[in-house]
Amino acid sequence: MSEKNNIMPKHTILLVDDEAAIRDMLSLALEAADYNVLVAENAQQAHATIIDRHPDLVLLDWMMPGTTGLELLRRLKRDELTAKIPVIMLTAKTEEDSKISGLDAGADDYISKPFSPRELMSRVKAVLRRIGRDELKEPITVGELIFDPIGHRVSIANEPINLGPTEYRLLQFFLTHQERVYSRDQILDYVWGGNVYLDERTVDVHIRRLRKAISVAGHENYVQTVRGAGYRFSTQLKNA
Repeated sequence: MSEKNNIMPKHTILLVDDEAAIRDMLSLALEAADYNVLVAENAQQAHATIIDRHPDLVLLDWMMPGTTGLELLRRLKRDELTAKIPVIMLTAKTEEDSKISGLDAGADDYISKPFSPRELMSRVKAVLRRIGRDELKEPITVGELIFDPIGHRVSIANEPINLGPTEYRLLQFFLTHQERVYSRDQILDYVWGGNVYLDERTVDVHIRRLRKAISVAGHENYVQTVRGAGYRFSTQLKNA
């Protein structure tokens, strides 16, 4: 692996198209450009992959059997957990009204078929430049707690905190989604993934483990239970 790749991890791109030939062609082009590539052949597979793998960018075909790409795009933009994932629409529709519909629904760009892999790579690079990835590199500090996503370390008052992988992902979710209430279902989707089916009470078990792990100088109080709704991470230490 080159020094450049050690410094900057590869972007992960989800390619969603119901035509196998197009998936194969574009996957080869994306991999040759040094991207990690995930594929899905319909909207249901795509949504589960997005929840489970959190790609940096989605290339989304408009016309697919069942749920269309436009309908999936609207669903992604309605959900706070997926709303910020950039989407480039791939479509045979060339009418201006169709393009406007896609952009109004939240697409970051729009490319009409047929297109060359070279043109697609240019669009992909432009969108990824716009979104940047600096937010994924900066440590998050709350009180004396420091969450370091690059070093994969958590400390409180300069003392390392040992977290299991699930508690680590749970803490990361809370730190990046502060001051909002999330249901157990939403937390399950984000932390465990869309392809995993678990009882909602699994969340309660791991919340207790997380609180115990960060129970230094009152930091466990940031993870608050909101009766009848779910949980939130708040620096405003009030009774839920």
